[in-house]
Amino acid sequence: MSAGTYVLGDVAVNRMGYGAMQLAGPGVWGPPKDRAAAEAVLREAVASGVDHIDTSDFYGPYTVNALLREVLHPYAGLTVVTKVGGRRGEDKSWLPAQSVAELQSAVEDNLRNLKVDTLDVVNLRLWGANYKPNEESIAERFSALAELRAQGKIKHLGLSNTSRAQVEEALTIAPVVCVQNEYNLAHREDDAFIDWLAGKGIAYVPFFPLGGFSPLQSSELSAVAAELGATPMQVALAWLLHRSPNVLLIPGTSSVGHLRENLAATELVLPQDALRRLDGIESKGSILNAH
Repeated sequence: MSAGTYVLGDVAVNRMGYGAMQLAGPGVWGPPKDRAAAEAVLREAVASGVDHIDTSDFYGPYTVNALLREVLHPYAGLTVVTKVGGRRGEDKSWLPAQSVAELQSAVEDNLRNLKVDTLDVVNLRLWGANYKPNEESIAERFSALAELRAQGKIKHLGLSNTSRAQVEEALTIAPVVCVQNEYNLAHREDDAFIDWLAGKGIAYVPFFPLGGFSPLQSSELSAVAAELGATPMQVALAWLLHRSPNVLLIPGTSSVGHLRENLAATELVLPQDALRRLDGIESKGSILNAH
């Protein structure tokens, strides 16, 4: 992979990582639909140079971390990032789990299910509306995780679904090494935030690289992709890598074929005309939504 590296915590990782959420069953519930295929994806990712894997105990729940443990433990050369702050309801719903006791319990669960003494990175997943952060104080919750870090159970801390003000508050408590927020060609509310984080040496990990596109935006992306002989996802990922050096990607898939396509995005060169058209995708969506 030729996208380069960026320091996540105390380790330089390849900027193209892997998100393990889709290894769970349908609806991110239960064990993998195809166990052999899930194992093959993990092995292929690592063999291809992926050294940053994103996961959570509430994927499954628990089944994805169990799979990671069985296939990749002891995670030699890997940085495994997990997140706490959510849980799954019996109806497969996604629910907040934000109390100090719940956060502490989630860290212990991750330690046990990943079979490690120390978690590489733990993201506090905040619970805004529709993947948009709110501005409430996170001091109590982040302090609880900082205490577990001081105890040696966590190496590094991050935040997910967060605002700049919340990161600033967190930084008064403990270092922050990464932020995970929704960001893609069509949704760029975090543009200034990404640049601010880059200035502080904090990684930015966007999720939903193809989420929330209007038909007009999707058509433009597909046209650019066709001209470049690439898939829309490859172009979207390549644009994100081009956006800023502190952007780390974690596209997920349960298919080895799709994994290879995603990894190939690191080799895709975007000509200036293509970049100009891709940069205009957000405005096309604004025009459509205004009418």
